[in-house]
Amino acid sequence: MATITTKDGTQIYYKDWGKGQPIVFSHGWPLSGDDWDGQMLYFGRQGYRVIAHDRRGHGRSDQTWDGNDMDTYADDLAQLFEKLRFEGRDHGGALDGWRRSGALPGPSRLQARCQGGADQRHNRR
Repeated sequence: MATITTKDGTQIYYKDWGKGQPIVFSHGWPLSGDDWDGQMLYFGRQGYRVIAHDRRGHGRSDQTWDGNDMDTYADDLAQLFEKLRFEGRDHGGALDGWRRSGALPGPSRLQARCQGGADQRHNRR
């Protein structure tokens, strides 16, 4: 089981399949990284590197009492990016609004995003 340990000691589970241009999938409440398996299989077969993680408090990641907020989720994802050694324009994606904490790289380093949750009404534009 692939995990990282965040700066506050939380274990974050992730899966990293394939090679090529990465796409990072990040779930919403109440899901886990497993909810992206269909999309990950599809894009993996198309030659992409696909990565999904379980947010803290979800799936196989530690069930934490504190830190279940967007800023901490962003910090956790940034630490995963560091571990996976994304460089330059290699970043696959990030959720809207997560850059507010400064945890994620600027827009020039992001190429795609995949987001999902139980209630997608807030994503309509």
